[in-house]
Amino acid sequence: MTNSPTILVFDSGLGGLTVLREVVAARPDAHYVYVADDAFFPYGHHSEDEIIARVVPLMGELIGTHDPDLIVIACNTASTLVLSHLRAAYSLPFVGTVPAIKPACAQSRTRRVSVLGTKGTVKREYTKALIRDFAQGCEVTLVGSPELASLAEAELSGHPISDDAIRTELAPCFVGEDAGARTDTVVLACTHYPLLLDRLKKLAPWPVDWIDPAPAIARRVSDLLGARNGGVAQPGAEMIFTSNRAHGLSATLTPFFGGRAVA
Repeated sequence: MTNSPTILVFDSGLGGLTVLREVVAARPDAHYVYVADDAFFPYGHHSEDEIIARVVPLMGELIGTHDPDLIVIACNTASTLVLSHLRAAYSLPFVGTVPAIKPACAQSRTRRVSVLGTKGTVKREYTKALIRDFAQGCEVTLVGSPELASLAEAELSGHPISDDAIRTELAPCFVGEDAGARTDTVVLACTHYPLLLDRLKKLAPWPVDWIDPAPAIARRVSDLLGARNGGVAQPGAEMIFTSNRAHGLSATLTPFFGGRAVA
């Protein structure tokens, strides 16, 4: 491991920035390459076979170009579908992002939990297996949002999004009437959704706990890298769009990259 390990963070778009933010805070000693596969966004509009055929060879190209020490798949859809294929094809350590159903069900007091994800993530067998294994007697409502990821992308890019548009995507998560038996925990099963967390809290019909897996992912990354080495105090950061467009979001992106300039 060099003094400044390289971590590649991959997502279909900008949602993975919410994971990147936590990883950078945990490992400020690393150099970061953020890759947004916007040429194929949103993944939810493609079949499982198409996503696998897209991501596996693309990852090989990225590994060849950037030589990362570790790769974070900061996308629930890609993680639940492609992670096993990536680990079989490449020897690098991969850290995935999967719905945080286990901790959500462990902490729910009313035993009602909702999983808010893309339509692809909530219908996937991987997600259903997590519920079978870890629901612990909770009633779990799966909510496949068709538009929330795109709304989050739009807002981060400076396009105003109406409360009604967000409320429509959010409403199915809230089940029950009696305070002691209604939804009290919502799993954010798409890395785009924490971009809208302040809006989600404001528009929720009652307060709930929102479960974001990013802090746990950051801890896992740090554990795999091992102890921090000396060297450069704040290595660089790059952002790449597979469409080859310029990101044009420097001021907006800086907080996600720990304050460092983004190439």
